Amino acid sequence: MGILFSLLSTLITFYSYALIVYILLSWFPGARESGFGQFLAKICEPYLEPFRKFIPPLGMIDISPIVAILALRFAQYGIASIFRMIG
Repeated sequence: MGILFSLLSTLITFYSYALIVYILLSWFPGARESGFGQFLAKICEPYLEPFRKFIPPLGMIDISPIVAILALRFAQYGIASIFRMIG
């Protein structure tokens, strides 16, 4: 069970980092059109899309990725709690 939790936790952490890098790419012109930017878009946009539907941007600032990352962290803590209760 510990290995499964460790794997899930690591995947969530890496995905959170991918989201942060994807968000930072928007600060650089043309970065999202690069091969790396398109790869990140393919893995990040499906997760970010539902958050963008419910959370409108505040002027020029889109806070939905912050909420999406927080949701991942809460899921990670929830999974940790479940594994602690089981094992």
